[in-house]
Amino acid sequence: MRSTGSRYRVFTDEQWARIEPLLPSNQGRRGHPFGEHRRVVEGIAYRYRTGIPWRDLPREQFGPWQTVWKRHRRYAADGTWDRVLTQVLAEADAAGMIDWAVSVDATIARAHQHATNTTRPDQDTGAGANHKKLPLTEVEPPGHGIGRSRGGLTTKIHHAVDGRGRPLATIVTGGQRNDGAVLAQVLAEIHVPRPGPGAARTRPEAVIADRAYATGVIRTELRRRRIRAVIPDKKDQIAARQRRGSRGGRPPAFDEQAYRGRNVVERYFALAKQWRGLATRYDKLAITYRAAVTICAILTWLRA
Repeated sequence: MRSTGSRYRVFTDEQWARIEPLLPSNQGRRGHPFGEHRRVVEGIAYRYRTGIPWRDLPREQFGPWQTVWKRHRRYAADGTWDRVLTQVLAEADAAGMIDWAVSVDATIARAHQHATNTTRPDQDTGAGANHKKLPLTEVEPPGHGIGRSRGGLTTKIHHAVDGRGRPLATIVTGGQRNDGAVLAQVLAEIHVPRPGPGAARTRPEAVIADRAYATGVIRTELRRRRIRAVIPDKKDQIAARQRRGSRGGRPPAFDEQAYRGRNVVERYFALAKQWRGLATRYDKLAITYRAAVTICAILTWLRA
C-alpha cells in the first residue's frame, strides 16, 4: 500500500489496529476482493472531514474515487460501521468507561443542493415491505431524511451520548421532525453487548434532556423502563400547574445538579461539525450520511 501522508490520515496506527479486524474480509466473497482497506477508509473519512466532492479525492493518496465511494456505500447499506461501533462500545463498557447518565438532543445540518436534487422531502423513497425486515439504521427513510424547517431543506441528527459526551446512538431524520417524537427510536438504538454471558445493555441509568422532551408521554415511557428522567418542565406547564393550585399535582422530580451535565451533548455536536461533510449534508442518501456520522462516533471512542 502506498503510504498516505499524515495530513491525510484520521486514524492512528493504534486505532486502525483495533478496527481493521472488525471490517469485512476477502474470504468467501465473490468478485473482486477488497483491497487496501486502510487507504479506502482513510479516503472516506477525509472526504467528510474536508467536505470536498467525491470526484476531488486525491487519487495519489486514496486511489480511484469510485472505489472509495462504492466501499462507503456498501458499508453504509450492510451496517458495517454500526457493527464496528457496537464492538468498540462493548470494549469500552467492559473497561468501565461508559457513563450511563445519557444526554439526548438533536442538531440541524443544512442540506446542500447536491443532496436535494432527488426525491422531494414530502415524497416516499420506495421503502417496501422487504425493508421492514431490516434494522432501522439500514433503511432509507422517506424523503431521504431531508425536510423543510426554518432553515430551508435540512437534516436533523438525533444523538444519545454518555455522561462524558461520547455517542451511543444516532438517528437521522428530516429537519422538521420533533425532537421528542424521535426519542424512543434513539433509545432503542442503544445496544451494548456484554463480553461474557448476559443480555446486551440497552437501558441508561438516566436520560438528561432539555424542555423539548418535557411531555407526559416521554416521562411515562421513561418511568416504565425504570429510567430516571432529568428533564425540566416547560414554563407553560409550570404556570398551568400553579393556576390549578392543589389540583395541579406535584411537579415532576428534577435533579438540577445532574442537568448541568447536559452540555456534553452540545459539545459533541460542536466537535462532530468540525467535519465539514457533517456540518453541511452533501449526500443524497440518508444512510450514507448517517454512516459518516457513525465513523465520527467510532473515532471519538477510539480517541478516548
